[in-house]
Amino acid sequence: MEALGHPSLNSLSSCGRRYQGQQHCTRLLGTTRCLNYSEPSSVKCRPFYGTRHRGLNSIRVQAVEEDYEVRQMKDMAAARKRWEALVREEKVKVLTPREAGYAMQLSNKTLLDVRPSTEHKKAWVKASTWIPIFDVDSRFDAGTLSRKVTNFMMGGWWSGVPTLSVDGQFLSKVEEKFTKDTDLIVGCQKGLRSLAACELLHNAGYRNLFWIQGGLEAADEGDLEREGPVPFKLAGIGGVSEFLGWTDQQRVAAAKEGWGYRLVFSARLVGVFLVADALLFGAQQAARYLQEIRSH
Repeated sequence: MEALGHPSLNSLSSCGRRYQGQQHCTRLLGTTRCLNYSEPSSVKCRPFYGTRHRGLNSIRVQAVEEDYEVRQMKDMAAARKRWEALVREEKVKVLTPREAGYAMQLSNKTLLDVRPSTEHKKAWVKASTWIPIFDVDSRFDAGTLSRKVTNFMMGGWWSGVPTLSVDGQFLSKVEEKFTKDTDLIVGCQKGLRSLAACELLHNAGYRNLFWIQGGLEAADEGDLEREGPVPFKLAGIGGVSEFLGWTDQQRVAAAKEGWGYRLVFSARLVGVFLVADALLFGAQQAARYLQEIRSH
């Protein structure tokens, strides 16, 4: 990739907890022929009963989790090789966000936005087509609730990343709208999921595929005709980190906007401390009141 003048895909290898949908990406990338979402069958944790086996239980669970992480890394490594081959052999052509904007304006090429709804509703390219390859999992069965709790505890509260699931109808939805000879520019927020989509589309018979390198987040204002309430660079952030302005994207924006932009988030941080202090004081007063009631 670097020899081709493009950055290596190593930066996309942190598939998992850091970026939205990436845990599901690794499950998808294990095979490009099936999009049905399912938990790996080898990840089984059998319960142990009794205090004597608690240590053994935790060791065994940890070993299973580590084994799953290793398999995820292997899946991503294999996926990177396939993607590099697609780009190297020019089966998928690379465009910068600005080049994608020119292609849409001058050549009437179609931009296929594969981001989840949480990102798309914040900012989207005018005249683009939205078909997410991953979207927010709205089910409420036991397995989904377990994944949502795990996602929240593993950093979802901070990053705002929801629990995503693979859209098993992604290919059929694309085929309903576009013939196999359509020029498709495929984009997502950072470039990872759009590469996975390009591979699926190529395997399905699409031959005029273009990938937005770096995703929409790499676009400057004016590169693409934007609609929506926020710039493309801020469409992929959320959670407490976004509220406090502690994301890399917001730091860059603050450097451009100046002190007025920073004061907004400084005020929010002060407000969080005041609320936390008020809650702590209230809890202390409630505990004291309950203690007095019990003493009487």
